[in-house]
Amino acid sequence: MVTYPDAHILDVVGPLEVLTGAKFFLPRGPEPYEITVVAAEPGPVSTTSGIAVTAQASFDEASRAETPIDTLIISGGHGTMAAIEDPALLDFVRQAATRARRIVSICTGAMILAEIGLLNGRRATTHWWWCPILETRYPSVLVERDAIFVQDGNIWTSAGVTAGMDLALALVESDFGHDIALQVARYNVMYMMRPGGQSQFSAHLVADRAEDPAINATLRHILSDPGAALTVTALAARACLSERTFARRFREETGMTPAAYVEAARLQAARVALETTGTGIEQIARKTGFQSGERMRRAFQRHMGISATEYRDRFRGSTGDAPIRASPA
Repeated sequence: MVTYPDAHILDVVGPLEVLTGAKFFLPRGPEPYEITVVAAEPGPVSTTSGIAVTAQASFDEASRAETPIDTLIISGGHGTMAAIEDPALLDFVRQAATRARRIVSICTGAMILAEIGLLNGRRATTHWWWCPILETRYPSVLVERDAIFVQDGNIWTSAGVTAGMDLALALVESDFGHDIALQVARYNVMYMMRPGGQSQFSAHLVADRAEDPAINATLRHILSDPGAALTVTALAARACLSERTFARRFREETGMTPAAYVEAARLQAARVALETTGTGIEQIARKTGFQSGERMRRAFQRHMGISATEYRDRFRGSTGDAPIRASPA
């Protein structure tokens, strides 16, 4: 965890609490994550709250370490603009990124990754207030303004403050599986999937992980037209596979049944429509493949814990005429 003066304390400790909390739900053995906080010098580092965090190592000391880095995390906060003018910090992040399995920024930490070119041509997000600044200052970054967090390859970026905990929970799920992540979420009184039209719920993330060309093409087809007739028979025929082989390979690639993924894609499309259009519930249900408002209501209750109407009331922005699709642009 990289920090610096006037970082936001929750950007530092929030993700670390989630990561280290995994140890309570894993078999006895080595700690799931060995945490090192690094800064310009070892010792106390001030944060915007006035509470100091303690760095165990300096950038210089951490640079000389020969061990690989599993996860390099860059904190954010009000001190970010000074941090992107700190050559020692930028040099350390640049060097450490070359030996890290994955690279993570919390909140405005994305500005630091962008400053050294790691976000060029990549999708990324940051705190909503800073998204326009990230777009203007680093035009080669593909900024996703509405996302709680974004994964593009081995680089993960999050929105502000508590969104870093959502991202950390996704890292736990990636490392130890859904069941462990769910227990960590309950322990921290967090949503496993926070309600709202955010990209971390995206069925696109599942599609991005699929390596089998036939299954990947099927996932993209589902996302492109979630309202179509997406039966296993039709999807298997499109993939030129028997239904049995298709279902098996689909689960191997995605960890989901075809029916579960179709429902996830339809739910995602419906959420976007509810948030961004004034279209009626019944019309959205038909266009997104639920066929009726009642079936869509049951799907929302099952996955989100609220009805489609309640979802719209909570999360709808300004009314527009955005097309129904599986993911916001």
